Amino acid sequence: MSNENRPSPGSIVLRHDALYGNVVLVTGAGTGIGRAIALDAAAAGAAVVLVGRREDPLRETEREILARDADCLVITADIREEVDVTRMVDQTLERFGCIDVLVNNAGGQFMAAAEDITPKGWRAVHRLAVDGSWMVTREVATRSMIPRRSGVIFFIGFSPRRGIPNMVHATAARAALENLASGLSLEWSRYGIRSLCVNPGTINTSGLQEQYGESDRAGWAAGVPLGRLGSEWDVSALVTFLATPAAAFVTGTNIVIDGGADAWGAAHPAPSLETRFVDDLTEVGAAR
Repeated sequence: MSNENRPSPGSIVLRHDALYGNVVLVTGAGTGIGRAIALDAAAAGAAVVLVGRREDPLRETEREILARDADCLVITADIREEVDVTRMVDQTLERFGCIDVLVNNAGGQFMAAAEDITPKGWRAVHRLAVDGSWMVTREVATRSMIPRRSGVIFFIGFSPRRGIPNMVHATAARAALENLASGLSLEWSRYGIRSLCVNPGTINTSGLQEQYGESDRAGWAAGVPLGRLGSEWDVSALVTFLATPAAAFVTGTNIVIDGGADAWGAAHPAPSLETRFVDDLTEVGAAR
């Protein structure tokens, strides 16, 4: 069964009113994990604000939500731009009056050897994942959550948390979000705000299927103790549960959802050393 058609665990397990009366804002809500979170939140009774740079995917998610008789607002915005972030919160508060749950899902990355990542490429990834997420978080917190003394803030990280080859720029950015979630819990718990970082492993989204072949995906699945890649519904079910009062005592932590890949650790052989480097080591040893 494809990820598009697979039923969400959240929609099966959670009550239809688990998030009733809540307003959930999701960035990057048009596709993948963000779309699934938005749909699961709507299925649990929340009004959902869909944010993204491209309107067409957001409208498709909106149609699915409206088909479930849930309330929804679409806002096209670039979270890297402060004026867009302010406008996004303005429109949300004008429509719904508050924001109860914020899911900082928007992000972007590319694969490149560390030595090939330019300062411009590094800044592009961090500006979206870290700077953009912080601008949205601060705006939502100061204008809605802190005054109302309640709220839940999610950041989306990566697993394995020990690093991913050819992704040092992206993993460094996501590690910053882990620390941000922990730090905010120390400061904002006094306002009744919970902050969490959810760290998905390799998720078999439509984007992953389009960009990588079956052999690549099979190789990654081989490093997962549960024997498969995750689906966006696996992640959305977890996020939706954590947003409910059932998780009211959970804050300041990083939750890994990767089928055991981070625990497994040595999923692949260590990268081989270049012959030149090995020869250098041999010469050093001989000199001693």
